[in-house]
Amino acid sequence: MVDGLLHPPISFAHRGARSRRPDNTIEAFRLALDLGATGLESDAWVTEDGVVVLDHDGVVRKGRRGLRRAAIADVPRNLLPPHIPTLEELYQSCGTSFELSLDVKDPLAAEAVVDVAGQLDGALEHLWLCSPSWEQAAEWRQLSDAIRLVDSTRLRRIKEGPERRAATLADCGIDAVNLHHTDWTGGLTTLFHRFERYALAWDCQHERVMVALLGIGIDAIYSDDVEVMAGVLDAFLR
Repeated sequence: MVDGLLHPPISFAHRGARSRRPDNTIEAFRLALDLGATGLESDAWVTEDGVVVLDHDGVVRKGRRGLRRAAIADVPRNLLPPHIPTLEELYQSCGTSFELSLDVKDPLAAEAVVDVAGQLDGALEHLWLCSPSWEQAAEWRQLSDAIRLVDSTRLRRIKEGPERRAATLADCGIDAVNLHHTDWTGGLTTLFHRFERYALAWDCQHERVMVALLGIGIDAIYSDDVEVMAGVLDAFLR
């Protein structure tokens, strides 16, 4: 058993309790926390009128028959489907004490997200902003010293090698690397921890996978199955 940098590790509910409720809805987020998740995961977009909303694809259907598609960036908040929540509504409903991991697929959303979180006590300290581009994530450090920045990638995409990437992330103020669970090994978590970078694992859908990851010192897991994830974390902490 290897200790991670975070005690206890974070259990991120991927798009909320999506196995029990429609994903990326307030109901799914609330239920995930009720079931024991310590973190929530979603994707952040900005509407035409500058409102941060949470949705996976960033595209909505328009028209009476829903045959046309439009980017959220081209639609004002009041014309979006009602099930798509704003970031402000998430905080109003769930508070600010949970960890929040947001994939920022629209780079323009990062500043707007930080602006919303910055108006609430404790929200920035629990905010993790993720990007597939570490260079993009590094630019967000100027937005706040309190937020955590995450390089979301795959091991095969790290052409320079994981040790050099870990050193780069440390130099740029990026706090964590998020890899698919199949990429992680005990040696790799140890490597990133040596540079004091958090090790996060996504797509963790089975108990055996979660147990193995916690055993090698992973700092956070992302899963659709909140109940299984919460049970594994509870057993790990006993």
